[in-house]
Amino acid sequence: MRAGAVAAAAGVNLESLRYYEGRGLLPKPDRSLGGHRIYPPETVTTLRVIKAAQRLGFTLDEISDLLTVGRHHHGTGRRPAGLQALARDKLVEVEARVADLVTIRDRLVAAMDAGCDDLTECAGTERCPIPFGPIADSAVP
Repeated sequence: MRAGAVAAAAGVNLESLRYYEGRGLLPKPDRSLGGHRIYPPETVTTLRVIKAAQRLGFTLDEISDLLTVGRHHHGTGRRPAGLQALARDKLVEVEARVADLVTIRDRLVAAMDAGCDDLTECAGTERCPIPFGPIADSAVP
């Protein structure tokens, strides 16, 4: 398959296809006599896997590890983590971000409930739920 057909079938643009190839997420394709890149059909599946993993929050480095699991690493002594280990680590990261977002949401709701309308004025009152203290304390030498 030529680059345009692969990109269209996987729902990515040509720049992404070339970028993933350059990052080593895709093997270098063969070339036609005319110099066109010719990709095997499984490249479409690999691109879909890459995009799905990105939507789940995996970085390209983590995706690279996921794609190379099971391959032999002669002489490197390094075997990348599998999906279970990376998913477990990603879940911990996501749960921490969710906890942070819940705290932010709760503070914003409390600020609305307290009637805060001016941050400067609110910061000087006891009823303001926005955490100005740590911010102000860290600015003092």
